[in-house]
Amino acid sequence: MPFRDRDDAGRRLAEALVAHVGEAAVVYALPRGGVPVAAHIAERLSAPLALVLVRKIGVPYQPELAMGALADGGAPIIVRNEDVIEAAEVTESVFQAVCARERAEIERRRTLYLGGRARLDPAGKLAVVVDDGIATGATTRAALRAVRALRPARLVLAVPVAPTDALEPLRHEADEIICLEHYRDFGAIGFFYENFRQIDDAEVIDILDRFSPRA
Repeated sequence: MPFRDRDDAGRRLAEALVAHVGEAAVVYALPRGGVPVAAHIAERLSAPLALVLVRKIGVPYQPELAMGALADGGAPIIVRNEDVIEAAEVTESVFQAVCARERAEIERRRTLYLGGRARLDPAGKLAVVVDDGIATGATTRAALRAVRALRPARLVLAVPVAPTDALEPLRHEADEIICLEHYRDFGAIGFFYENFRQIDDAEVIDILDRFSPRA
């Protein structure tokens, strides 16, 4: 098993980013699972921690299958998996309806997590996007595009584990990718952790309070 838990993964990723210590940086986590991983990176880089709010756009009758992803980057960033949309015979009206539902969830999470916090500005700085792993890559791609739109000087993706075939398309989205483990036969992210417990909202808020206090 490559990682004991998200703290183990975060500490190991932080060491892999040691070359960036001393740079002006902002660390962006995908909630909820990416937040405890990103906390160790923010600590190592002495950087503030922000969230990039992303939701998978699931096929209505098979929600775990991503037909796209939606990210909050000021203006919403939508990534479409056209092959899934076509194979699942999803109409444009249905796709947009699911988008609307996920956009409402992003608004709910923004209010819950970020209501009293100012948006961080990564313009001209290093931006590090962090999650606890990559599955299909749709949400990761949306997150990278949302952060790229904020004009960082350099955009780095840092993840503990990913499918090998999901990494190559992401090289067009990030300036640098740090992935500790990748596998052709992947399955699910949780397979690569001894402890892959659920992260609740209170834990996300607590970590944010440590690295980006409320205004």
